Amino acid sequence: MADASRFPSLIVVDHPLIRHKLTLMRRTDTPTPLFRSLMKDIGSLLTLEASRTLPVNPVDIVTPICPAKGWAMTMPPLVVPILRAGMGMAEGVLAVMNEAEVGFVGVYRDEVTLEPVEYLVKLPPRLTERSVVMVDPMLATGHSSAHAVKVLVRAGVRPEAITFMCLVAAPEGVQALAEAFPQVRVVTAALDERLNERAYIVPGLGDAGDRLYGTV
Repeated sequence: MADASRFPSLIVVDHPLIRHKLTLMRRTDTPTPLFRSLMKDIGSLLTLEASRTLPVNPVDIVTPICPAKGWAMTMPPLVVPILRAGMGMAEGVLAVMNEAEVGFVGVYRDEVTLEPVEYLVKLPPRLTERSVVMVDPMLATGHSSAHAVKVLVRAGVRPEAITFMCLVAAPEGVQALAEAFPQVRVVTAALDERLNERAYIVPGLGDAGDRLYGTV
């Protein structure tokens, strides 16, 4: 695997349970239902780190025993999956952060030019003060991810309020996203070796969208 220390905005969540589940996802013989379940599981586990910077305010509450101090999120965060594969991770995020609202950015990579093609944007209002967790299983070239971040910024989201969460990242993609938006944190389960000549992550886990929905 690649050296993560050269990317200051990158956080690799090196937890034994995540490593185990990601290894199962990488296997060629992992069936679609298990692949889908594992993606949701890892999405939930990564959310703990991805949500670390969410703003909270102190609140007064009453427990069954006595009055106490607690914490409440200032505004529900926004979860934005990059369609289509991002939906599998978004389910995991929402399982542990059900207060969140959901927006959608549809971007696919042109197989010839490798450039992003935008086909759908659906976002809620009041984005200026929102914290956003953007999810996509793969950060490969970084072009589609940077384009999706650009869509959010264009809609009013502050770049420093965005956390990009993925299962597997390539150094080239992390570098590209950092050059375009150095304020965006990247949370991933693994930083892999490189991209191959077809811009697939090595060792990677194949086409996450196809494996998630059984369209291999």
